[in-house]
Amino acid sequence: MPEGDITYTVFTKAWTMPIAELGEHVRSLGFTGIELPVRPGFQVEPEHVGRDLPKAAKELAKSGVSICSIAGPSDEATIVACAEAGVPVIRVMADIGEDGYMASHRRQQEEYDGLIPVLDRCGVRLGVQNHCGNYVVSAIGLRYLVEKYDPKHMGIVWDAAHEALCGNAPEHALDIVWSHLCMVNLKNAFWRRTNGPEAPWAEWTSYWTLGRHGLASWPRVIAELKRRCWEGPLCLTIEYSDRDAVNRLAAEDLAFTRSLFESDAG
Repeated sequence: MPEGDITYTVFTKAWTMPIAELGEHVRSLGFTGIELPVRPGFQVEPEHVGRDLPKAAKELAKSGVSICSIAGPSDEATIVACAEAGVPVIRVMADIGEDGYMASHRRQQEEYDGLIPVLDRCGVRLGVQNHCGNYVVSAIGLRYLVEKYDPKHMGIVWDAAHEALCGNAPEHALDIVWSHLCMVNLKNAFWRRTNGPEAPWAEWTSYWTLGRHGLASWPRVIAELKRRCWEGPLCLTIEYSDRDAVNRLAAEDLAFTRSLFESDAG
């Protein structure tokens, strides 16, 4: 697959610098697209999204950087702002509340049902991501949640690391989500025990690391994407437990990802 078919983006939550500096910074690391957090304390905050997101998109374009997705609210004001700014995807997650998994599933779908008209009018898509913990965690859960919707309205952002933390094979997961896949997240992690064998029960936490070293096999993920001729965005979400080394690790992971796409293997 030619490298030009892939848009390499980066989730910029690690950097709160002014937007003009952000564009230059991500370009210096080798990225041409970003996922921008629309959250309190970041360059675009939710209450000012209508004003600031289009301005951010224009400023980033001066550095040759596009906003390929945002991570933020899915309300009408944000959807309209994304349309004006030319942002195609709002990444969200599906939380599981105290009312249980199935009740949460119904609640999420009721929310999505109400958003379909504005998503359709604006040409923006929600991309629901799998995430460990009190969220929909796996490919099969995401497919079950969104399969009734048109993929132009509701998509899936498949996260390789969270899928691997659940023990699922990437080839199976991509097959499950393929009909609605709008973005692939690459990061990596492994489980680390936090107490010793003398404890009454084991306790574990996730350790976030380079793409080469976690449970998710990036070579297998990318081989499957190449086999299926994937041409969508691929977002490095740069989640690292060593937060002081984020710039170096992000550059290393981008180089590793490019090498896998350029390889004849797979």
